[in-house]
Formats: sequence, structure tokens, C-alpha cells
Amino acid sequence: MSEQIKLIASRIKELREISEISVEALAAELKITEESYRSYESGETDIPVSFLYQIANKFNVELSAIITGDAPRLHTYQLVRDSKGVSVERREHYKYHSLAYNFVGKRAEPFIVTVEPETADSPLHFNSHKGQEFNYIIEGTLKIIINGRELIMNEGDSVYFDSSASHAMKAMNGKKARFLAIIL
Repeated sequence: MSEQIKLIASRIKELREISEISVEALAAELKITEESYRSYESGETDIPVSFLYQIANKFNVELSAIITGDAPRLHTYQLVRDSKGVSVERREHYKYHSLAYNFVGKRAEPFIVTVEPETADSPLHFNSHKGQEFNYIIEGTLKIIINGRELIMNEGDSVYFDSSASHAMKAMNGKKARFLAIIL
């Protein structure tokens, strides 16, 4: 795994230990297996963004503090220049650029997400998390499945959905897809 994932895992472990919560208790509270929790905290496996949100909410810290190790400092506005957001590379085929990583008290998490193409028979990786999500396609074609319903989205298309619904995405036509994701 990447060095960034290992650093994120280390921060998660530190939050848990400072709070004096056992792995068993936290895994049960987050409704995941102890094995899954331990694999995330070890930094040896991909850490889903939905899990990072749960950890941030549980320990009342900003998601960006878990991702970057720095606490947000800006209160009035944050300007992020083209391609300069904090990069979060969790999976080989998904790249996230956080667009508000340094703003205190965010009510939404905006990202530019790049989905690299995979083979037609590659498995989809489903995810769910609290809140709502808005996705706007900037480049390419994206297949998104929400609660079993398959949508094909092209540049300029958008979708707003309950993100507690199981959802997965896949770039189509052998080309990468990029979209603005705003998680509320």
C-alpha cells in the first residue's frame, strides 16, 4: 500500500487509542468486522472513504485532518487552483482531489474524482455512507449503479442521491471518467 494510506491508518489508530476504545468495540459500533477494521488500521488494505467519514464523525475531527494530518485553518474561503487540491489515492482505479481540505467546519466535502478504465469484467466496488451525494460528469462516460439501478452518465450529466444507498462506479469505453463529487 502507499505511504499515504499507511499514514492515514496511523492517524486512525491514534484517534482510537487516545479515546481508549478497543478495536472490538469500535468495529462493532461501525458495524464492520474486527478483521476489516484491523486491515484498515494496519494500512495494508484500501480504506474506503465511507469508513474515513465514519471515523471523522465518531471522533469529531475533520476528514481532511485524517487524510493530511493537518487541521483545517480557513474560515472565510478557500481557493484551490486547478489540480492543486489534496490528492487522496486510495485505490488503483480511483483518484480523489479534495477541494475544501483546509476549510474549517465544512457542511459538504467536494472532490474531483478520476476513475481509470478497467476491463469489462472487472468487479464493481460498492460503497455506502451517511448523507447525500451529488456527482457532475466533467469528462468521459461513467456507469453508476445505485441500489441496483444502472445509470450511464456522459459529460454534463449529474445525479443527486441518498449515499446510504449501495453505489458503485465504473469508467466506460476504455477511457477515464472525471466528475465533481459533493458529499453532504
